[in-house]
Amino acid sequence: MTLFSRALCGASLIALAIPAYARDDDQDRAIIVTGERQTQDAEAEIRKTPGGVDVVAAEDFADTVAVSLRDALAFSPGVYTQPRFGQEVRISVRGSGISRGFHMRGLLLMQDGIPINLADNNGDFQELDPQVFERIEVYRGGNALRHGGSTLGGAINAVTPTGRTAPGVEARIDGGSWNTVRGKLAAGLATEAGDGYLAITGDASDGDRDHARRRSLRLNGNVGLRLREGVETRFYASANHIQQELPGALTRTQALSNPGQTLPGNIAQDQARDIDSIRLQNRTTIALGSGSLSFGGFLNAKQLDHPIFQVIDQKSTDHGAFARLELVGEVAGLPVEASLGSTARFGTVQARQYVNVGRRRGALTADARQRARTIDSYGEVRVRLVPALSLVAGAVHTHGEREVANRLAPARSGSASFDVFSPKAGLLFEPVAGVQFFANANRSVELPGFSELNQTPFAIGGVVTPGFVDLDPQRAWTYEAGARGQAGIARFDVTLYRADIRGELLQYNQAPDIPAATFNARRTRHQGIEAGLDLAFAPWATLRQSYQLNDFRFRGDAVFGDNRLPVVARHVYRGELRLGTERLSVTPNVEWVPDGAWADYANSVKVPDYALIGIGARARLRGGLSLFVDARNLTGRRAIGDISAAVRAGDASAIYYPVERRAVYGGVRARF
Repeated sequence: MTLFSRALCGASLIALAIPAYARDDDQDRAIIVTGERQTQDAEAEIRKTPGGVDVVAAEDFADTVAVSLRDALAFSPGVYTQPRFGQEVRISVRGSGISRGFHMRGLLLMQDGIPINLADNNGDFQELDPQVFERIEVYRGGNALRHGGSTLGGAINAVTPTGRTAPGVEARIDGGSWNTVRGKLAAGLATEAGDGYLAITGDASDGDRDHARRRSLRLNGNVGLRLREGVETRFYASANHIQQELPGALTRTQALSNPGQTLPGNIAQDQARDIDSIRLQNRTTIALGSGSLSFGGFLNAKQLDHPIFQVIDQKSTDHGAFARLELVGEVAGLPVEASLGSTARFGTVQARQYVNVGRRRGALTADARQRARTIDSYGEVRVRLVPALSLVAGAVHTHGEREVANRLAPARSGSASFDVFSPKAGLLFEPVAGVQFFANANRSVELPGFSELNQTPFAIGGVVTPGFVDLDPQRAWTYEAGARGQAGIARFDVTLYRADIRGELLQYNQAPDIPAATFNARRTRHQGIEAGLDLAFAPWATLRQSYQLNDFRFRGDAVFGDNRLPVVARHVYRGELRLGTERLSVTPNVEWVPDGAWADYANSVKVPDYALIGIGARARLRGGLSLFVDARNLTGRRAIGDISAAVRAGDASAIYYPVERRAVYGGVRARF
């Protein structure tokens, strides 16, 4: 997108926003109240879960330049979001996906309740644009059972507005440092027979590092039809065009001395990650006399052009179906709620690799057809034993199939099949309205994806071993207890957890008994605290805080003993103090990592601690017009935000990603 195009786009959005001055304040409040009511209903439903869960309303991050899920989920307890570059961040819950230095593993990502992970469970969050969503629901660990989630990290569900929850037109434009320009134009319409919503968003930035330019254009929409009383069907569509240059990782010295640089190899190879994708899905809901039945299907077509050390060319098609039955009634005089459902995903990837000749495709080096099938079938029962105490029990059965047909080297082909049962049981105690105590025990399972199963061949004793690696699923038992609610000026959400894991997928040096660089560890333990605490000191002063304690380590490993696991910092604190009214406010904020993470499994190198200071400001004018400023890293602190784990890090190890440099952004949004 040229500078002229960006300016034209911005001018168009501002022009569309001008009629907002004529908007009646009562109309704007009606839209806000409608959205708030939906979020409150979602919070009431999610609070039936005896474990760590959270709902993040769009208003919580509306006054920031929310480029990625890091911006949107910064204050969600237990969600570890650290920067890499642009929209590429690390997202980890309870230590999920530590070994994955790119994209994401160990979390189920959903949009409107339907998985967007590929069929082998690998995830890509770059297709989720936070500025589109009405709210984001976070289900940590086994608390994702109600959506069929069975991984260590749980699930994140991004919910799109509808024509009923967001009627009218919304326009928004943001901009600032690094030639950043972002825009949004959305419209919603509702009648008795149906409703529709459409949002178009654009993003352009040169990035805060060399070779970090990004461009994207996204479309998200849905149409709902009331077929008859109690029967509604909704069609969803999304399209994404994403272009992202990759500055890559740096050495420790480079990241701390000159974080704006990029290694020459990234520039010479013009490393990038470009995505074009289309997603279609449908959900039909039928209201029953004592519950509801929902069912539907989805189709996702995606093309990835990914020049890195080689040019990765992948074309994938995923499709699937789901059904969910919810019932409410009584058994032996006790109130009972039950959920029963299944989600089936089927995917095919045409995966090719070429020699990278300045981003052009040279000789073909890999050609494989990858097929995956994942079926999650689940059930959950909630029984209210007495008015203040509920018992919740359920289970997920996960069936997975993975097959790689290597066309260039048939000996490297292979397949694997998995069947795992994961139960859960918990108690939810609410002694007074608005205050809950909970505890549960659950089993999680994570099936290896193609990145783990189809690894680069290597030599042992001069013999090249086939690339398809027979890995076991990662299994864990997690025990958690906590409390949430509101008391006086405090709103709190605290969870303590311990996960004992077998077969965690981590990095090792290859050896006769370790046939792959990413392999199953024997025993590890993840334990910690996930905490959120909001304090309303006065109508004009509110402190919002989140804190994580992350204690992850090996347990008697033959190679690493009882070493701590790398990548995830032991302590992370975030806080912001909002001073002012709904009309005008300023918000100083801080992100503090007092003890830097280990960079390697050998525990030989740690990254430094850091604190990032920022400030925001917001003004709400008449007619639904809002202005905001979002200033970050005001002191220009040089620090390391994320790490690609190494077995043993050295001075030349390029595994470090610096935090975002000093930046100032501003924006305007309007409803009419």
